[in-house]
Amino acid sequence: MKNTPGLRDTADTGHEGVSANMMKKKNPHKKHKSSLSPTTNALSQPPRSLVGSRIQHVWKEGGGHVVWKGTVLDQVPVNPSLYLIKYDGFDCVYGLELHKDERIQGLEVLPDRLAKSRVTDASLADTMIGKAVEHMFETEEGPKEEWRGMVLARAPIVTTWFYITYEKEPVLYMYQLLDDYKAGDLRIMPESNDSVPTEREPGEVVDSLVGKQVEYAKEDGGKRTGMVIHQVEAKPSVYFIKFDDDFLIYVYDLVKTS
Repeated sequence: MKNTPGLRDTADTGHEGVSANMMKKKNPHKKHKSSLSPTTNALSQPPRSLVGSRIQHVWKEGGGHVVWKGTVLDQVPVNPSLYLIKYDGFDCVYGLELHKDERIQGLEVLPDRLAKSRVTDASLADTMIGKAVEHMFETEEGPKEEWRGMVLARAPIVTTWFYITYEKEPVLYMYQLLDDYKAGDLRIMPESNDSVPTEREPGEVVDSLVGKQVEYAKEDGGKRTGMVIHQVEAKPSVYFIKFDDDFLIYVYDLVKTS
């Protein structure tokens, strides 16, 4: 299993460095090393959508640089310059404006092809979407730790992976949950009466907050602004939010928090 999730409050710490402070690592000893030059096949304005592409780029900040490699999962319709990316070796999904962010240099599309894979148990995969779960993670001390969360959807592009978020860390993660379920490290919680979704009439329109600007009050009295970028189909009260000062994707139930 994976190491216990854990992220610092990036809104408070800023973007000092691009190591484990900012990205969740499945393998804490894995580091990216490359001598890639920022001039290597650099892309200008996007001639086509990058969705589904394997990419590589230099991240330059604070006098240092590191090479990131990953898969572009989606392009956000309400902000087409924003892409959702799953970087190799990290478990959370990142939202970056790949063609606008000055910290991104030498962006190139790799010739790597994603290996085609099929879900081995489609029925189980459909069953767990929208469900509350208990997910077991290894700790540094050895024993496993239980994290409660919710399975949000099948991930785009790499459909054997699932979007999931946790009560302790309400940001967007990706894991191969079917493998964890079969290994006994994921348990689907029984549904309570108050968790049963309200039935809607066919064709009924449900108001969406996607595209709306939001403001979030922090515990220290400060505020952060952002945009609602996605509504979770399995749980329509749950939304993805991209804050202006962060490149993680946050997941909130806006009915419960309003």
